[in-house]
Amino acid sequence: MPKTPKMIASAGHADDVETAFYDALQAADIERLMACWADEDDIVCVHPGGARLVGAGAIRASFEALFANGSIAARHERIHRVEAMAACVHSLIERIDILTPEGPAQAYVTATNVYHKTAQGWRMVAHHASPGQAADPEPVAVASGTLLH
Repeated sequence: MPKTPKMIASAGHADDVETAFYDALQAADIERLMACWADEDDIVCVHPGGARLVGAGAIRASFEALFANGSIAARHERIHRVEAMAACVHSLIERIDILTPEGPAQAYVTATNVYHKTAQGWRMVAHHASPGQAADPEPVAVASGTLLH
């Protein structure tokens, strides 16, 4: 896949790229969405319950298939940020408006977005979303410094 220059309005920080990503989802704009991703062969995306997609071609094709059904009414909320030099990791909740047989409803997806600072500015290198839930998930805090088993 040929590399093309990508422009994101005011991409001064990973937060700007994240906003542009979710705006592109809501507009079903594949060009704006792909402009959020880094120009690297090893970028990765995992949709809720889906397989790991590696590379811009696979990621683009997956979003084009999703957009064939219209835009995705997803909003990012409750962002927890971990930033270190040229990398930023966001753990967040995606609130998605859906239409069910009973009427409009919301689903909640826990997602992780990873950004690297590149020569073109901040760009997404990974998006991993878990299967959705009907209820807004509560954050779980663990006071211990050890990993859970």
